[in-house]
Amino acid sequence: MKFRAKITDKGCLELFIHVSGTVARLAKVCVLRVCPDSLCFGPGGSGGLREARLWCEVRQGTFQQFRMEGVAEDLNEIHLELTAEHLSRAARSAAGASSLKLQLTHKRRPCLTVAVELASSLGRARSVVHDLPVRVLPRRVWRDCLPPSLRASDVSIYLPRWRTLRSIVERMANVGDHVLVEANLSGRMTLSMETEVVSIQSYFKNLGNPPKSAVGVPQNRDLESMVQVRVDNRRLLQFLEGQQIHPTTALCNIWDNTLLQLVLVQEDVSLQYFIPAL
Repeated sequence: MKFRAKITDKGCLELFIHVSGTVARLAKVCVLRVCPDSLCFGPGGSGGLREARLWCEVRQGTFQQFRMEGVAEDLNEIHLELTAEHLSRAARSAAGASSLKLQLTHKRRPCLTVAVELASSLGRARSVVHDLPVRVLPRRVWRDCLPPSLRASDVSIYLPRWRTLRSIVERMANVGDHVLVEANLSGRMTLSMETEVVSIQSYFKNLGNPPKSAVGVPQNRDLESMVQVRVDNRRLLQFLEGQQIHPTTALCNIWDNTLLQLVLVQEDVSLQYFIPAL
């Protein structure tokens, strides 16, 4: 097993810092799946979709150098379990750096070594090295590290402005624990919550929907029919406050009374967050 990757582009470096920070905000322990064309961050353990779960893919285009050899020719992957906050701290030390290098090493135990090249005030380069302990996962548990295989969602809709959505959910979280998310294929979305003393509803329209063929939504679904899912407000707010990648595309997919999926895409990064229905 071998893995080595390097980022020298300033924009890509900032993006990786934001990705690692987002992962750390949403998961304490994660599995880093090293593939020939990407790095994938997934959940630790086999909780399935009974709890909120994160999947994030950073494609090879983010790295200026990328080499890996998996456990075998027919299984060209490596799965490493690590503490997400450790990686985030190491990545943050690369703010303003000239490069960041990731390498699988063995220093008394397996480590993901993060080497950062910094420029000093005298123009001399200096290095900061972080050795992050990792656990190399055996093949028998790899299936738990894959994103879920799901049927086409009942509704897919573009999300409203991020700040507006976060502000609304934050206010709702101060009042109650649950939020009802509804949407249809005519670009309408509703967020609502109700307690014994207060009822709150927020309406959005003209948000737009991706082409049905692009997201697999059934062709014969009524455009005006609302699909709903009730989720934990804290999990939704955690995602809205935690993500740092500034996506070019932000989608919400709903499986009626079953699951809420939030999808963010920016250049060579895609992030999915699944929140099960209550």
